[in-house]
Amino acid sequence: MELEPYVGTLRQEFALAAEAAGEEAMAVAERLVIPLESSTRLALLEALSAAADEITRDLAPGSVHVRLQGREPQFVVTPPPAEPLDEAGPGPLAPGAALPPAPEGDDGATARINFRLAEHLKNRIEQAADRSGLSVNGWLVRAAAAALDADAALGSAAAPRRAATGRQHFTGWVR
Repeated sequence: MELEPYVGTLRQEFALAAEAAGEEAMAVAERLVIPLESSTRLALLEALSAAADEITRDLAPGSVHVRLQGREPQFVVTPPPAEPLDEAGPGPLAPGAALPPAPEGDDGATARINFRLAEHLKNRIEQAADRSGLSVNGWLVRAAAAALDADAALGSAAAPRRAATGRQHFTGWVR
């Protein structure tokens, strides 16, 4: 999506308003137009991002994300899956296997989490997301859901563990 037509229209409207106010206002407008262009682009990007978040809430489990390609935003649309997931959930992912569809949320609410990772891992995640046609966020959400589903499937198959009571304490040496 190109923002230039919208920014250009705003620039023209600003110039017309300044022209109506006189020469002094025109001189001020000419000095302000460059910083206002970058602020306008940022405001438009924030509005597009908020719209994508709102659409994602309505589209769940599908999603819409805004990516910045150079100076222009791009929309990445991930439609909801055509078939519902198995009750047992997917098994562990084989290397190179496609990620499962995005998980369904109860209310479609989103939460933010920040974490640090090694640069080489970040690069691999970006490449995998690009190959899948997803945003990095969308790819990470699906990868986390697949890992949790696989973990839950393995956990339910394992024997139940007895919780430690903390009453037994052993010391000494064993041969």
